[in-house]
Amino acid sequence: MAVWRFISVVRQPDPHQMRRYDSVAIAAYYRRRPWTILWRTLAVSWMLGGFVLGLQLDRWFKREETNRSRRAAQLRRILTNLGPTFIKVGQALSTRPDLIRPDFLDELVKLQDRLPAFPNEIAYRIIEADLGRTPEEVFSRLSAEPVAAASLGQVYRARLYSGEEVAVKVQRPNLLPIICRDLYIMRWAAGWLAPFLPLNLGHDLTLIVDEFGSKLFEEVDYLNEGRNAEKFAANFQDDPVVKVPDIYWRYSSQHVLTLEWIDGFKLTDLERVRQAGLDTDTLIEIGVSAGLRQLLEFGFFHADPHPGNLFALADGRMAYIDFGMMDQLSQEMKETLVDSVVHLINQDYDLLAVDFVKLGFLTPETDIRPIIPALEIVFQDAVGASVGSFNFKSITDKFSEIMYEYPFRVPAKFALIIRSLVTQEGLALTLNPAFKIVEIAYPYVARRLLMGETESLRRRLID
Repeated sequence: MAVWRFISVVRQPDPHQMRRYDSVAIAAYYRRRPWTILWRTLAVSWMLGGFVLGLQLDRWFKREETNRSRRAAQLRRILTNLGPTFIKVGQALSTRPDLIRPDFLDELVKLQDRLPAFPNEIAYRIIEADLGRTPEEVFSRLSAEPVAAASLGQVYRARLYSGEEVAVKVQRPNLLPIICRDLYIMRWAAGWLAPFLPLNLGHDLTLIVDEFGSKLFEEVDYLNEGRNAEKFAANFQDDPVVKVPDIYWRYSSQHVLTLEWIDGFKLTDLERVRQAGLDTDTLIEIGVSAGLRQLLEFGFFHADPHPGNLFALADGRMAYIDFGMMDQLSQEMKETLVDSVVHLINQDYDLLAVDFVKLGFLTPETDIRPIIPALEIVFQDAVGASVGSFNFKSITDKFSEIMYEYPFRVPAKFALIIRSLVTQEGLALTLNPAFKIVEIAYPYVARRLLMGETESLRRRLID
């Protein structure tokens, strides 16, 4: 019997080698090794428990309003100190107004996906272990230090022996074991902690952890990121103003990604944009049109278009980088999104409420009659009397206000879409404070309805 138990442990799948998130395999692994998570559980409990205790003390001593901003900043620091998994949790929560109160959302948006670089020697060992050759054998030149370091990895600038300039992305050491351990602790805590949290969940908290785990596993697989980049490039192959870096598969693996070096500058660097003689309105149109095509035409969209992932090139093109966080919409979802944009701009709130049900923001059993006037109150000011006053940021801010009053839940997929749209609008406003996204979006939606690839899409224009 003892021998059989030993064999069963040996044969137990190691989650650290998995390519896809599997909560059952992770739980089975750590239940047999409780000592491996003991200290981490205590550390997480100590830091987050102290935070929760602080919130409770604020309630008891009537200091909630006074300490709101301080507690929000404290949460951001705690998540940063807890490392990569919790940084990603904070970023995910920053897109969930249905789960987190507004003052915490504002602070979590500031959560920086940056950590100190890990030593070059470790990065070089990872390159050699994954590619089977030393960095000197693969690259004729490699930057002495990383040019960027984030929570999941760091990037070097290099040159291949064939002459191409490349970016070499190297994953942090032991990242998957850290993520698996933290996800197990989160899922275990979610099973008993949810009833005590003031969250508007709509379903089991463990399912939210599983959604998060699935996306995080995709993000840490660099081969998956490379495939995402190639799919994105194929979608925009007919667009001469959108640039996607080539992937060098011969020098890529699950933990190392080698891709074409993009020599550009951030869209937020207005001085360099102007020095290059680029027209900001043209850059805005490129970015917004590309974002709309991703959502409404291809359904395959870049879910993390922050300033570090979008570059203006000297020749006027716009380049996308970092394809770890992507998502896919079905044809039905794309068409319903078109409907919701049209209904919102036309201020048809009865049909907009129906769209929210179709998109999963409300369950089919929800009585939408009391929700319709609430939508009108919230969105009327945001949309305004004129089409030109449409603003995604103001809409999401107003929408957040009714999340706790009505049974709304933001599906994970649409949390990413909202984040993408608000970020792109923010970048556009940096380039041109007078920018109105609807001036580009509405004509595009009309063209999509007129030239849609399906009969149902064309019929929407007639309706």
